[in-house]
Amino acid sequence: MIALRQLPHYINGHLIPGGDSRWGEIFNPATGQLTARVPLASAVETGKAVAAAAAALPEWSDTPPPRRARVLFRFRELLEQQLDELAAIVTGEHGKVLDDARGEIIRGMEVVEFACGIPQLLKGEYSDQIGSGIDSWSIRQPVGVCAGITPFNFPVMVPMWMFPVALACGNTFVLKPSERDPSASLFIADLLAQAGLPKGVFNVVHGDKEAVDSLLADARVAAVSFVGSTPIAESIYATGTANGKRVQALGGAKNHLVVMPDADLEQAVEALIGAAYGSAGERCMAISVAVAVGAVGEQLVPALARRVRALKVGAGTEPGMEMGPLVTRQHLDKVRGYVDLGVAEGAALLVDGRELRLAGQQGGFFLGGCLFDRVSPDMRIYREEIFGPVLCVVHVPDFEAAVDLINAHEYGNGVAVFTRSGHVAREFVRRIEVGMVGVNVPIPVPMAFHSFGGWKRSLFGDHAVHGPDGVHFYTRLKTATGRWPQDAASSASFVMPTH
Repeated sequence: MIALRQLPHYINGHLIPGGDSRWGEIFNPATGQLTARVPLASAVETGKAVAAAAAALPEWSDTPPPRRARVLFRFRELLEQQLDELAAIVTGEHGKVLDDARGEIIRGMEVVEFACGIPQLLKGEYSDQIGSGIDSWSIRQPVGVCAGITPFNFPVMVPMWMFPVALACGNTFVLKPSERDPSASLFIADLLAQAGLPKGVFNVVHGDKEAVDSLLADARVAAVSFVGSTPIAESIYATGTANGKRVQALGGAKNHLVVMPDADLEQAVEALIGAAYGSAGERCMAISVAVAVGAVGEQLVPALARRVRALKVGAGTEPGMEMGPLVTRQHLDKVRGYVDLGVAEGAALLVDGRELRLAGQQGGFFLGGCLFDRVSPDMRIYREEIFGPVLCVVHVPDFEAAVDLINAHEYGNGVAVFTRSGHVAREFVRRIEVGMVGVNVPIPVPMAFHSFGGWKRSLFGDHAVHGPDGVHFYTRLKTATGRWPQDAASSASFVMPTH
């Protein structure tokens, strides 16, 4: 019998065995085979990672920003050189097709590239002669030890929304990746070490709720970044802020794509297919609701059904696949349960992915694309985040009804409208209560030099991730006012100073 691979933690530049930890299991989603075990850190083990980050903080925060940027330049070069190897790790534990894994890494690399410009991004402001012989200036300084708690669906991209900006700003970092697909985080830690990052500046501790609770309670942790479901995001925000921490917590989504009667139908169908079923729908920016306006549904729904039935589903390593398996057996069961629920609620299941059978891959966590029509806003399959390859079609009479429908939803992460009308597009962008909006773009994920974040119950906290908001989150603003008088000391003043 072959011994299972056992993952270590990465603390203070060293791989640390799990020891007496509790253990989680890692599977290959395409086969269902158990491939590795991951240690679930105790509070003591998590504290060791925080201690390493705290010890490395003074020297790293005092390192000139251009030198910090050079480390990230080298890290980015290593990522490009070993992109295919890292993509294979992602596909092996998450299940997404290799091209999608490569795309995830490239989008993460864009944040690294943004962070390499940190000397420009940290520049403060200076005001000369605000009073007689008095000047004022502002500077941005690191907040301290930062923690990132990241989800399974993007084991490379989401951590790289966080730590490159945090490190460039002079902070140290503790990453708690998803225990479902954690190997990519160790690969990243090794590349950072090769790039010259000092020991203790970046640490990886695996775990579950015990590790998360420890990070939230530890007074040495100054800031916490989180991406995951809304209930957990809300809990992390409440707990972290109650403990005096700066917190950005991105939650769930129910992203709509509005198809107007004048839209290019073929373009809209292909956009919906890619956005709803790419990565098996396991994306926080996946489109899970198609809003058919007016009579366009009569053509849209049959075209969608034909395309969903033709989806190429298989192992992510197989060439030409469009959709791979779900991440775990438990998640597969959860998504299948939502499909069962939709049928029970009275929605019309036009394409039933539960019937998918793949020869030779019976043990894999596969579910075919599912398409529901005649979904109403009171149904749970409309209200709740399914996070799987399930697309719901809702019919509305006009543009106003589409805007009202979306604005009434508790989530406000991403949305799109497909139309040929510039007026309709402009009105939609202005009036929709959603943080990221696409016009004839199905998944409007901002580039790294903008910031990523939703509205309403899709984001808790005042800062989105990466981009300018990321720099502001990972730094504290300090404003100084000074003068260098030549005269003798003046007498004490007991009034508020004025110009």
